[in-house]
Amino acid sequence: MIRLSGKQLLAYGLLLLFFQRSFCDSLQDMEKERLMHPKFKDVDTTKRVLQRPGEDTHEFWLNQGKDFVRQQKNRQLNNNIAKNIIMFMGDGMGVATQVAARNYIEAEHTKLAFEEFPYLGLSKTYCVDKIVSDSATTATAYLCGVKGNYGTIGVNGHVLRDDCVGMNNTDYHVSSIAKWALDAGKSAGLVTTTRVSHASPAGVYAHTANRNWETDADINKYCGQDHGLQDITLQLMQGNVGSQLKVIMGGGKSFFLDEKLYENGYRTDGRNLIEEYLQQSPGNAFVETREELENLDVTKWQRLMGIFHDNHLDYHLDAAADPLNTQPTLEQMTAKAIEFMQQQKEDKGYFLFIEGGKIDFGHHDTKARLALDETKEFSQAIALARAMTSEEDTLIVVTSDHSHTFSVAGYQDRGSDIFSLSTSDEDGLPYSPLSYANGRSYSKYFDANKSERVDPSLVLQNEAHDIFPATVPLYAETHGGEDVGVFSSGPWAHLFTGVYEQNAIPHMMAYAACIGDGLKACDVLSGQSRN
Repeated sequence: MIRLSGKQLLAYGLLLLFFQRSFCDSLQDMEKERLMHPKFKDVDTTKRVLQRPGEDTHEFWLNQGKDFVRQQKNRQLNNNIAKNIIMFMGDGMGVATQVAARNYIEAEHTKLAFEEFPYLGLSKTYCVDKIVSDSATTATAYLCGVKGNYGTIGVNGHVLRDDCVGMNNTDYHVSSIAKWALDAGKSAGLVTTTRVSHASPAGVYAHTANRNWETDADINKYCGQDHGLQDITLQLMQGNVGSQLKVIMGGGKSFFLDEKLYENGYRTDGRNLIEEYLQQSPGNAFVETREELENLDVTKWQRLMGIFHDNHLDYHLDAAADPLNTQPTLEQMTAKAIEFMQQQKEDKGYFLFIEGGKIDFGHHDTKARLALDETKEFSQAIALARAMTSEEDTLIVVTSDHSHTFSVAGYQDRGSDIFSLSTSDEDGLPYSPLSYANGRSYSKYFDANKSERVDPSLVLQNEAHDIFPATVPLYAETHGGEDVGVFSSGPWAHLFTGVYEQNAIPHMMAYAACIGDGLKACDVLSGQSRN
């Protein structure tokens, strides 16, 4: 029999205690892991739907991976000069929106039109004074190549929001790639589903200390009556860039007209800017309906302005459900804009800015179904643009200005509806895998009196305007601060790979087209190519 001393017994006791604690810690870690990756009670793996034949085999995935390598290996760099540039901007379209939109359209493996593009990068969306930016200062970045302050457009970081004096200093103004294109003899235009004077399209042509100064009435409230500044809509009609745009399409009729001249007018300066536009030239066309747009003979006009709503255009789902709605879709506006640009007598090409602006609006209202449908419409417009143009001479860049707090979470089965509910193993209530970090829908999903969640099946009605859960109560859901994707196709599209500042985007487009500062950097060879 082995006798142990007191010290030895103490040592063995401590060692045993250590192993017991380690074992318990391991069990706790395993339990935590189980809870982090639960197998929900309502998941029946025997009924799981495979989206494509063969996904349950290893050959399917091995062959898919090899095919992708072959595709990448065989890509040829396109070093042609970009005669044309089309920039598509999905306002508020973060990566989570793309993921959910794939399922909304068809399935998880579905590709949006721009996800078929050969090159992809990520841009950093912060601005000079904010970590999370807005559509105004980001427009300055991705169109003008300079970052500014939150809420400002077409001005550098010297101008703070509401700075009337700073706005008046032209030394602080920055020009957009649309101006660089115009200076090179190209045509330029814009298309949007928002007001044509809204933050994103205004980046094409405006310089302002406040994105909301869309009419004289707006700017007068801040800067007085004798400020000598032009509001955004007036800059669109009379500014150096705005007055030269060949195509202007979107909403915002109320911002062109005095309140005394039009029932829904917002201006107070007695002006009718649409009438002034028509009087400028007999070659200026103006349309207000889908039918007028479709019937327009682009060969007979020098400029085209289509204003299809007093405010922003309606959501596509709302417009499609209303038999009296006369607004065109983003795809229809895109088709006519490209057609118009292609027939211009100037043979030096064009720059065209096209915005799917209401993705952002759907997210701000935590109406995910609307946001995803707008993403689908955005994708369809891009597919059409690519079909109407050639990769040989047209650079197409697709990006977003910022993301949102929207997320896709939980463990739904493959093939399930993206809007379907899962079940929590904590409170036993269903939950929506689509949700937001903040927003005004908070109160619909949390009963403050009972300090408990509301069953989301009582809130969601499977309707277009369903609101989805938010974690923090705010008047409106906010933007997100993560990087956003930049997808590119055409001449010098390979420049857009990597992770870079958002303001690098127009410089890469300019280099591809040999315009603006890009003209100084590129060596133009004889013919249409450059190495």
